[in-house]
Amino acid sequence: MGTLFYGADRYAIDLDDRALAHLQLAVVTKLRRHEGFAFSWRDEQTGGQGRHAVWMHESIPLHFSYAGSRMPTVNRAWVEALLASAATTPGMRLVDEPADAP
Repeated sequence: MGTLFYGADRYAIDLDDRALAHLQLAVVTKLRRHEGFAFSWRDEQTGGQGRHAVWMHESIPLHFSYAGSRMPTVNRAWVEALLASAATTPGMRLVDEPADAP
């Protein structure tokens, strides 16, 4: 289980390492383009029922922390799906991993 620390207060968002790695690729891609966006998630990861949203912007500190030491194999289709979700009104959300494109 990895953690995304958000903002100067280091708000902790716990995610599976594999999901966090793909989220990092998508978030960094957007921020390198100077594109701010909303990121929303549900508490399903920890058994809760709530939902959260934060504004992602290049000026806001982010820290991606992983439990494991190895980078997982990247599923480009998942990164693209995350990027596509960022262009929606609710913003980027952690979508299910699609089958890798051939």
